[in-house]
Amino acid sequence: MVHVKVAGLSLSNLGFVVLLKGDPDPRTLPIFIGGAEAQSIALWLEKVQIPRPLTHDLFKNVLDCMECRLMKVVIKDVVENTFYAVLVLEHDGIETEIDARPSDAIALGLRCSAPLYVTAQVMNKAGAVLEEGKAEAASAKVSDKDLTNASVKPAGSTLDQLKVKLEKAIAKENYEEAAKFRDEIKRYEQAHGKN
Repeated sequence: MVHVKVAGLSLSNLGFVVLLKGDPDPRTLPIFIGGAEAQSIALWLEKVQIPRPLTHDLFKNVLDCMECRLMKVVIKDVVENTFYAVLVLEHDGIETEIDARPSDAIALGLRCSAPLYVTAQVMNKAGAVLEEGKAEAASAKVSDKDLTNASVKPAGSTLDQLKVKLEKAIAKENYEEAAKFRDEIKRYEQAHGKN
């Protein structure tokens, strides 16, 4: 099995993509995921504090209460461009595998600090070596249409205004909009050398 880490999220014309980078394997595995799962992963990666638990936070809390440990997440197969994953759980010394969508498995694995793996078969079939810096560039890609949908106007917005909008979106539990404001804050900071 290939140990992987989340290298980033990307928005392509086909939807959201999570990039799993091999460690130390040089290949990256791109997996298309839904918007809700992408939002959940992004909020965790960006350490955005939310007032109430999302589904993956709730599931982690349930595991903790039941004293059940997520040992690892394994992306185990790909059939006709559909990826399959399992959660390997341990409770009272007994390991159990539970079928899961890769997006949910990754979001939960991050919250539980569980290692992420991809089988060699899947990496050989769907992994690719990206050019230096390409994964980072891909994870920062957001279209102009997304900015319009988020009601963020880059030209006239200041960093403080964007942060206020982000806080309001989080308070309203509108996490999709919050993620868009977060991305716009990043672009603003990069453009103005605030990193």
